[in-house]
Order: sequence, then structure tokens, then C-alpha cells
Amino acid sequence: MFRLAPRLLSRATAARTGGPAPAAVRSMADAPAAVAVDTDFEETWKKMIPNLEPPKTPLSFMQARPPTPSSIPSKLTVNFVLPYKSELTATEVDMVIIPATTGQMGVLPGHVATIAELKPGILSVHDGNDVSKYFVSSGFAFVHANSVADVVAVEAVPVEHIDPDLVQKGLAEFQQKLNSASTDLAKAEAQIGIDVHSALNSALTA
Repeated sequence: MFRLAPRLLSRATAARTGGPAPAAVRSMADAPAAVAVDTDFEETWKKMIPNLEPPKTPLSFMQARPPTPSSIPSKLTVNFVLPYKSELTATEVDMVIIPATTGQMGVLPGHVATIAELKPGILSVHDGNDVSKYFVSSGFAFVHANSVADVVAVEAVPVEHIDPDLVQKGLAEFQQKLNSASTDLAKAEAQIGIDVHSALNSALTA
């Protein structure tokens, strides 16, 4: 019975767009300007399986997209969150520089909507003459067309809280582990440790 759900969803989406359902998941930039109800899917479901309530579709969980301003605002709104706390919430700044896997990425108000994967490195938040720097281990940055940037990191710490002695000690330990590693798994784990501690070391000397 539930195996019919993907076909119903595909059929309902095709009816709305005039073509097959898109394979990619919608980004926040593609979210509707108002909360949408997938009425086509619900009607098709009720015709096929009238005894069961239709399941929730992705549209049910997508919040309304904030309106894109007609002019570029003077400030960038930043949300910076970790699994256990929020570092910045709707904070207006001039710019953030993100350590993306493709390189350092500066984000200003009016930046094109994009998604970037984070690598170990420095996330810097600029507001006037004030600059706050965080070391992030990994994560993603979501830049929206309405000059809002959401940064989600697995782990982050202010640069001034990093102990240089512990960084050097950890780097030496992982280099020793890499030299003595006898399996591919042990080599990979040691290399990850070296990469992270090297990035920490670079953050302290930047």
C-alpha cells in the first residue's frame, strides 16, 4: 500500500509542473513565498487510498521563504549554530568569511544564494572594526537570496580559547601515529588528526 506513495507523489508533482518530478531536493532559495499545501497529492491519495490519511510531503515541512528585498540591505543577517548551542542568532554584520572546501568565501549582503561545505578553518565575522574569529571543524553554510546566511557547524570554538601547546602536542601525536600506522584505516584516522591540528595551528598564526 505504502509503496504507491512515491508514484503518487511523482504523479502529483508532474501534474503541477507539466513534467517529471525533480530529482533534487529543493533548496531554501526555492521555497515558496507562502506556505504551500500539496493539494494535488492529497486529492490523489484520497482517491487511491481513502481509508488512510495522506502522509506529510516535503512541502508540509518547508517554511515560507522570507521576501527578497528589492534593494540590497546594508547588513548581512547571520545565524551561526552548533548541535548544542547557538553562537549567533539573527545577528546583523557587514561580512562573514567562510572556510569552504572550495576555498575562503566572503559573504556580503546581496550574495547569490548558495550552499557551501565547510572544512576545518577560521570563520570570521566582521562588523565595523570588530572581528570575531571561530575555528570550525566541519559543517555547511547556507546563503539565501534575502541576505541571510545560516552557518551550521559540527564543532566550533573562539580562536582565543585555543591552547597553542595542546595543538602542537596533538599535531606531534598524530604525525607519530601516521608514521607507525599499519592499516589504511589507521592511516586515514591519523591523517584527519593531522589536517585538523594543522588547521588549528594555522588559525593561531594567522
